[in-house]
Amino acid sequence: MSLEKLIAVARGEIPADLLLANAKVVNTFTAEIEDANVAIHQGYVAGIGDYEQARQVVDLEGRYLAPGLIDGHVHIESSLLHPAEYARAVVPRGVSAVVTDLHEIANVSGLKGIRYLMDCARPLPLDFYFMAPSCVPATHLETSGAELGAKELRTAMRWRNIIGLGELMNFPGVLNRDQEVMKKIRLFEGKPLDGHAPGLSGKDLNAYLTAGISSDHESTALNEGREKLRRGMYLMIREGSSEKNLDELLPLVNDKTYKRCFFVVDDRTCSDLLREGDIDAVVRKAISKGLDPIRALQMATINTAEYFRLHQVGAVAPGYVANLLVINDLWKLSVDMVFHQGKLVARNGEALFSTPWRTNPEITHTFNIKPFTIEALKMPATKKPFPVIEIVPGQIITRRIDAKAKTEEGFIVPDTEQDILKLAVVERHKASGNIGLGLVKGFGLKRGAIGSSIAHDSHNIVVAGTSDQDIFTVIKEIERLQGGLAVAAGGQIQGSLALPIAGLLSEEPLEAVVAKLEELQRLASTLGCALPSPFATLSFLALPVIPELRLTDKGLVDVGEFRLL
Repeated sequence: MSLEKLIAVARGEIPADLLLANAKVVNTFTAEIEDANVAIHQGYVAGIGDYEQARQVVDLEGRYLAPGLIDGHVHIESSLLHPAEYARAVVPRGVSAVVTDLHEIANVSGLKGIRYLMDCARPLPLDFYFMAPSCVPATHLETSGAELGAKELRTAMRWRNIIGLGELMNFPGVLNRDQEVMKKIRLFEGKPLDGHAPGLSGKDLNAYLTAGISSDHESTALNEGREKLRRGMYLMIREGSSEKNLDELLPLVNDKTYKRCFFVVDDRTCSDLLREGDIDAVVRKAISKGLDPIRALQMATINTAEYFRLHQVGAVAPGYVANLLVINDLWKLSVDMVFHQGKLVARNGEALFSTPWRTNPEITHTFNIKPFTIEALKMPATKKPFPVIEIVPGQIITRRIDAKAKTEEGFIVPDTEQDILKLAVVERHKASGNIGLGLVKGFGLKRGAIGSSIAHDSHNIVVAGTSDQDIFTVIKEIERLQGGLAVAAGGQIQGSLALPIAGLLSEEPLEAVVAKLEELQRLASTLGCALPSPFATLSFLALPVIPELRLTDKGLVDVGEFRLL
């Protein structure tokens, strides 16, 4: 970009590359609507006003012109899509930038996994900003495929578009001044440090914030969010596929607080991306709940940009990147055209770009499971009440309940009448032979089993089922596929979706992945499952940094006490 030419266009001395005429410009600085023409040159906004000269003129005929949306915290791996297909899903929806830390693929393949996805993202008409994963693995209570210490993060922080340190899930490590955690924090001093502090309050919250951590996306209660705002945190209001916190937290947004709040999705399935959208769906829902449309846009653009210190995105303004949306109806956020760096990349919900890509053999053969028989899935009976993981609908937190387990021939077995299933987590990185076994309540399965190699954050195999035979069948199918989702009943596979890229991502187009995922969800419902996104819910049951009870390959974890039971 020639700065001299941009200044000349701004002064009206030479023609712009593109003129968007007769626009209602959404000003995210002052919350106004301005009637103006917008001159764009070499991918940047040169000026807003009465410009007339341009090589190309597009008459917006009074439609709204807004900055592209920014998803402030998302794990793109949860979409199951290769970055090229992910971009094809979200760009037509108006998403121009995402902030992601790639800790999912990092837990499987380390720095080479991060590098692979970064390389895949580079040519796309979607700006990726990366936070270096702070917790790989998330805890010592599970087995991951890689470890990223301060030494590895020092390498990663030199890479282009690494802008800060990703969510510090190991909050006990912060509170207890773990030296490796302290090294990582000091390494990124002066840059954004994302938090992850579910339920943290009082002096522990104060201590967590003294480390320079400045945001949180794990607030699920009004008072929790209010306390974090009062203590100086930016509140990421999350509305994902399994984590829905907008209804609870939106009342915190007012004239005094809104600049400290912005929208994120954290995790969103490919099906939801295709059917409902991404951060655009969150903006629409917030507007439907009574939030002013311009304020909703501010919370999906300039607020996010300012928190992450992205100084040339988030607004339609001189010198800003021309990532722009043409919107027909501001209240419905119906996006007509999407411009990325001044070029039209989507219209009427359709992507106008295609990007060929290649897979990396090192990233597509990541399974290393120690052979075992079905006998390894047996759970010896106990006279004491057994801790059961209870699913909380619409949330990723769980509850612990202690129940008298059903037994047969000296072993604990699933109890479908009480909606208590067996849950298994099989280590798949280092052939350790670890198999964590537990019980889970809330799936509603009456027969069969469902399983996934997406098991946050270490991504071992996680399966819930009504019989050992079906659980074993699902495990073997996922191993055969080198990653994926599967449904079994009567000892036979009913359906599966291959995710060969690190056991997390598909090599197929968006529509094909969605069709297969929705078919698996339909199959799960025929087996009795009542959850709307059963595989997304299943994927979080092995995450030992979210209260209250979890299962990893090492066993049941009491998250509050941060220990194996």
